[in-house]
Amino acid sequence: MLAYGHFTTIHPGHIRYLRHAKNLGEKLSIALIGDGKPDQSPYLFSQSERADALSLLGIADTIVLLRGDELIEAIQMLSPEVLVLGTELQGLPSLDLPIAVLKDQGGSVQFHAGEVSYASTHLLMNSEKDIRQQRRLQFVAACHRQGLSRGHLLASMQAWNKAHLIVLGDTIVDQYVACEAIGMSAEAPVVVVRELAKRNFIGAAAVVASHIRALGAQVSLVSVIGNDSTANLVQQELNAQGISDALTRDPSRPTTFKKRYVVENQKLFRVSRLEQHNLDAPIEDKLIARLEELAPHVHGIVVSDFVYGVVTPRVLDVVQQLSQRYGLLLFGDLQCSSQVGSISRFRDFSLLCPNERELRLALQDKDTGLERLSQQLIEETNCERLIVKLASDGFIAYDRDDKDRISSQAFPALSVNPLDVTGAGDSVLSVLSTGLASRQPMMQSAALACCMAALAVETMGNTPIGADELRNYLNEVLPL
Repeated sequence: MLAYGHFTTIHPGHIRYLRHAKNLGEKLSIALIGDGKPDQSPYLFSQSERADALSLLGIADTIVLLRGDELIEAIQMLSPEVLVLGTELQGLPSLDLPIAVLKDQGGSVQFHAGEVSYASTHLLMNSEKDIRQQRRLQFVAACHRQGLSRGHLLASMQAWNKAHLIVLGDTIVDQYVACEAIGMSAEAPVVVVRELAKRNFIGAAAVVASHIRALGAQVSLVSVIGNDSTANLVQQELNAQGISDALTRDPSRPTTFKKRYVVENQKLFRVSRLEQHNLDAPIEDKLIARLEELAPHVHGIVVSDFVYGVVTPRVLDVVQQLSQRYGLLLFGDLQCSSQVGSISRFRDFSLLCPNERELRLALQDKDTGLERLSQQLIEETNCERLIVKLASDGFIAYDRDDKDRISSQAFPALSVNPLDVTGAGDSVLSVLSTGLASRQPMMQSAALACCMAALAVETMGNTPIGADELRNYLNEVLPL
């Protein structure tokens, strides 16, 4: 089997592709594209560095170093039974001749992006201890590749208290109900549980604001709540955390409330109380007035959109106008697990943070490789930076330099067996927004977000994570 590419950065999408190619036969060779002209390498890392990174994966049996991108030489040399190419290469005229030579030799070509999966099977193959050690080594390697030491990351955190942000979006209250399983009902095939205790947590945009405040930055929450007791709980919690709230009450909709029933840390099901219609014009006017009042005094706006009607098209237009007027950074995350939405509606943002499913939904593409899709979203939305969240595979960070070149780095999920993944994305958004708003580099902020996500999933419910806790964890996972 033969795979082909430049592999300038290796992320889970590449690994899926290579494992698929390996499973087609006994041996896998990789034809690795060269550096090009000696005085002008098109890739961030040299061919030898890329070859070393591929060999460390332990997937390929042979790595063939090409002088340029002459795939035809590798085909003539190796005579592979199957050439496996990424789907993004399908239809390229430059591949017509290599494919013709391959077929003359009796071989075939297969286009594949690698298996798309949102479930984790890693614990079936290895022990938790081994996986944790492996992921920490991957994190250290990622930091090393970006030239990041623990000192760099700790120094980056020192600047966070200079940031001042607005968080805009839906406010949710998450209630966790701890239960004891009694048995099966005699009336219907359902589990019978007995409530033991319950606890409320603020979520969505509210918990993003909570994380940002706990990290040391100043933050104001602009959101809409109902005229109910749940809304009072939100305001009490924000006041206790020292968060400036610019909440608008809307009597026509209840405060979004999600109730989760849990037995021994396993969630049974969730009941949601919510309204999803867009804000009425008078409420929309009040929310926009609060944004306009706060915007001159902040460095950026974080949009946490759960598609429950708060971030309307008009509100989003105002956000973009305020960004242009005051030079504000814009950070966006849109969740559409059970809702209908698209991250592509966020245009000209400083940062977007979709997961893989949201990325594919936005581009209506379930087959193309991650790298191609990520580049396409960057191009379509004109965002400066991108995070693609990959659940148990961590995330990929994309950054754009002053010459408009895009580089990427994969960061692993440091938590092996998470207790509750509900707020992981919120924690990543919080660190990246705080870091970038305080003018810290993207990859430094991404490394710290990787650590933050590991802490966020180790507790049940959304609990703000402070800077001291993050520093302690960083000292644990990253040597000097």
